Order: sequence, then structure tokens, then C-alpha cells
Amino acid sequence: MISVSEALKTRTSIRAFRPDPVSEAQVREILDVARWAPSGGNLQPWRVIAVAGAERDAVVALAKSRFMQDIAGEEGGYRAYPPALWEPYRSRRFANGEQMYALLGIPREDRDARIRHVTRNFEFFGAPVGLFLLIDRRMGHAQWAHMGMFMQSIALAATERGLSTCMQEFWGRLRASLAAHFALAPDDMVYCGIALGYADETAPVNQLRSEREEVDGFATFKGF
Repeated sequence: MISVSEALKTRTSIRAFRPDPVSEAQVREILDVARWAPSGGNLQPWRVIAVAGAERDAVVALAKSRFMQDIAGEEGGYRAYPPALWEPYRSRRFANGEQMYALLGIPREDRDARIRHVTRNFEFFGAPVGLFLLIDRRMGHAQWAHMGMFMQSIALAATERGLSTCMQEFWGRLRASLAAHFALAPDDMVYCGIALGYADETAPVNQLRSEREEVDGFATFKGF
């Protein structure tokens, strides 16, 4: 069985999946493990909508139709990145994007090709299962952090079972449309999506492994 350390080091954001189906039982098993993620006060501030088959296809069709009408999206004040991103974060994001597009063979000047790849988010990059992570918009910063720990737990549980994931904040661009589609309560908000399936190991884009700062670059040790 894969160790936690191995799962953390081998998990990557997969952007090309095989069409092999993932069963409801497999998804339930992953969520059954992930539900033990840390949760302050045991609030468990997360909800999940899992889609496959015709339900997945309906969401994909909605996304493509809606996004083409309004490419600016419906983030509703919850942006994936802060505006005017500063260093070193701006350079990290830029380098990651350039590495990905190099693997895809898409040059910087081919804006249309880059947009086409970005919109693959709305197809879950070919994954047969999509997970939508919901949170009550009245929750505070702490609960958002707990949601993140739940998401990481989903990814690691999937990795342990030979499945792959891609965290997709891009779905936040369609929050209003998704809320209407799923008939959500007024305070329920889609935070992001997660593509779930089997990685296409032959796809060049899946060779991307983003760099990480060394420990001494982000940690300070005192009193040791």
C-alpha cells in the first residue's frame, strides 16, 4: 500500500484522463475516508455533489454554453488568485503555466489554443466523474481552511486507490449557473470542482510536476 509520504509526492494535477469508468462505490469509499479530515469544532463545513454519466454530461453542456456567453465568468467576489499578484507568487504561477503549455506544444502567441485548453476544465479534462465542493457562504476563513483539508484528503485517498484528481477552482467562474442547475439554497456556494478518474499516462501534459520551495525557503526553526 502506498504511504502518505509517497501519495503526497506523487499526487499531481492531472489534465488528461482515460474514459475508464469510476463506480459510485469507489467514489463513496474515497469520501468515506476523506470525511475524517480535520474540522475545527467538528463543523464539517463541506458538502459534495458527485456527477457521472448523463448528469456529468449535462453539467459539461451547461458550462460550455454559459461560459461562451460570458467568458469573464461568475466568480461572485471569490477569485482564484488575488489581483495584481506579487512576488514570488507571480513568478511561480507564470512558470507553472509556461511549463504546462510547453508540454502541450502551445506557443504563447496562440491565444485561441490556450483558451481551448483552459476550457477543457469544463470537461473535467475527460475524467468520468466530477465532484463539486460546496460551502455555506456564511462560513469564515477557518472553515475554508477546513474545506481545503477535506479536499486534500479526497486527493490522497484517490491516489491510494490508483485514481487521479485535478482540483478545479475554474468552476468558480460558473457559481451562479451551477447554483441554479443544482437548485442550491441561497447560502450554498460551489467553491470548486475536482476531476476524478484514471490518468492518461501517455498524455504529455501529465508529465508536469510543478517545483516546490525547499523547506528552508518557507520555514523558520527556533528553539531546537
